[in-house]
Amino acid sequence: MYQLPVSEAKRLALKRRMEKCGVREADLEESFIRSSGPGGQNVNKVSTQVQLAHRPTGITVKCQRERSQALNRYLARVLLVSKIEQAVLGRESEERKRTEKIRRQKRRRSKRAKEKMLKEKRHRSEKKGLRRSPDVEEW
Repeated sequence: MYQLPVSEAKRLALKRRMEKCGVREADLEESFIRSSGPGGQNVNKVSTQVQLAHRPTGITVKCQRERSQALNRYLARVLLVSKIEQAVLGRESEERKRTEKIRRQKRRRSKRAKEKMLKEKRHRSEKKGLRRSPDVEEW
């Protein structure tokens, strides 16, 4: 694998994800296109946008998030692997897991769970009430 402008840990993590999905560097077709948008002279003169195509699946991604071509190469690979994971692994993909987790968090509690939570809160309140110092008028 070529030299990426990211840490060794990120590079290895990407390599493992690519192996897990069966993506090889030889299967990737990489081309560079001149970017558009903010970035000044760098964007206008250098082809910083990266287009990656995975020949076996036909999935194509473009990345121009950063001004650096090398960083865009890394980010394009990350994006491509994510798309392939979604297509190949489907339900097991990280994106799917993340959305399911959010859905579970937003779901309303059942009536029984809500009653149990309120009962626990009342119990805690009573315990704290016993800690209060006695009123002056009781003496």
